[in-house]
Amino acid sequence: MRKNSIKNNRLNGEVQRELSDIIRNDIKDPRIHMMTSITDVEVAPDLKTAKVFISVLGSDEELENTITGLKKAAGYIRKELAHKMNLRYTPEITFVPDKSIEYGIKMSSMIDSLKTGNEDGED
Repeated sequence: MRKNSIKNNRLNGEVQRELSDIIRNDIKDPRIHMMTSITDVEVAPDLKTAKVFISVLGSDEELENTITGLKKAAGYIRKELAHKMNLRYTPEITFVPDKSIEYGIKMSSMIDSLKTGNEDGED
């Protein structure tokens, strides 16, 4: 299976849905922030590894605590993923912090502030 194939993209989406469900409903670690979202999943074509990109609506400290909690629960999460999905191999999960949402909000507010600055200058 190639990295950008339709089958791989479908698998990435399914793994993302299942991991979101596991983290939201099954993990009770207080370090994991309640506003945690999985922004993307990249499963390797050989199904041996998966990178899971995590975003937290909160501070950098909360993101670090969430990543730490998820790394500690990685074995349990992998076991639950194996029960929910019928895969040849259950991938080894690596959690990666994702700040793209935070960056997008920052850029959007900068653009908005430029728009309001220009509107005031045109009148």
